[in-house]
Amino acid sequence: MDLIGIKFIDQLELAEKRILIRVDFNVPLDENQQITDETRIQAALPTIRYALEQEDAKVILASHLGRPKGEVDERLSLKPVGNRLAELLGVEVLMPEDIGGKFVNKLISDMRKGQLMLLENLRFEPGEKGGSPTFGRTLSELADIYINDAFGTSHRKHASIYHVAKYFDRNHKAAGFLIKEELEQLSKLTDSPKSPFTAIVGGAKVSDKLGILNTLVERVDNVLIGGAMAYTFLKAKKVEVGNSLVESEFVERAREIMVKAAHRGVTFHLPLDHVVARSIDAQADEVTTTPGASIPRAMAGFDIGPQTVDLYRSVIAESKSVFWNGPMGVFERKPFATGTMDVAYALAKSDAFSVIGGGDSAAAINAAGVADQISHISTGGGASLQMIEGKELPGIEALRANYPFEF
Repeated sequence: MDLIGIKFIDQLELAEKRILIRVDFNVPLDENQQITDETRIQAALPTIRYALEQEDAKVILASHLGRPKGEVDERLSLKPVGNRLAELLGVEVLMPEDIGGKFVNKLISDMRKGQLMLLENLRFEPGEKGGSPTFGRTLSELADIYINDAFGTSHRKHASIYHVAKYFDRNHKAAGFLIKEELEQLSKLTDSPKSPFTAIVGGAKVSDKLGILNTLVERVDNVLIGGAMAYTFLKAKKVEVGNSLVESEFVERAREIMVKAAHRGVTFHLPLDHVVARSIDAQADEVTTTPGASIPRAMAGFDIGPQTVDLYRSVIAESKSVFWNGPMGVFERKPFATGTMDVAYALAKSDAFSVIGGGDSAAAINAAGVADQISHISTGGGASLQMIEGKELPGIEALRANYPFEF
């Protein structure tokens, strides 16, 4: 990505300024509103700490959590995040009930050293996800400086990501350290990847990955397909897939992608065998492995089989660059986790520059316990896909000097 016109937080004068930082605290909570994975909180700490260290700076954090649909939902309050931030940073975290207005402005004015403010869930306001310029202006009035460090949401034109940046000039808006790291690492795959370059693409639906697959087959040497989307590709090759999930309306598109790959000399691998069962709720003793690519009509595929794992492992071992997005099967269920876990282990052992494209793939890497052996794990699934596709990320573009905003 071309970074001309984009500044980073350490290039701005922050002393004695009110600093609004858009972070991504969209963390998973259990039924007791306890955080079950604080990866995104940890990823935001370097930027937050840097801002807090600036002389007499007042730091205000803003994030969304879940999908409250523009209404207050206490189950999706950011209070658990605020409590955890206080522990991690050793500061007092102020959490006003309102997101903007005179009361919040007064609280900010009265902030002292050793205090941090976390606004309540931005999506409690309908204008956030709706991309309201008015809500963007409301947020801008809280601060002198705007920092975007929420890479995982930067592919959206939400008010706190896109519209708020309209109200800050080039010397008063910037990207944080997390976004800087994401752009630097992902650019290694978009600009000059080492060959052989292998893409591992899984997940449930071909329809979700058409754009990235069309782009990848123009850039990579190998494609390894897994997850339920593999059955749509196999159907396109007239292979029997039983009761497996197939997006019938995308069979022809899947065929076109494989033809495009062949024309470009890209090796396009589909599963050679499968772990199958009559239903996703099957117990271990009800699960079998097919001898080949065909799946019996009464069965459905839920993971790649051992022959496929061996093939994929060998391709990964020979690769110099790897991008992985999407699990190989329903890895959340033990009978169908082996394929995804084995691919994770193979990638960890590889000497390749490896990037995990967020989402379920990142969860799988963490579950496999090999996160520290991966070159880069992106915090944004959709954003990383969009960047790999070569598309603009509105939240990043909005930070450019003289960017032509849509009002």
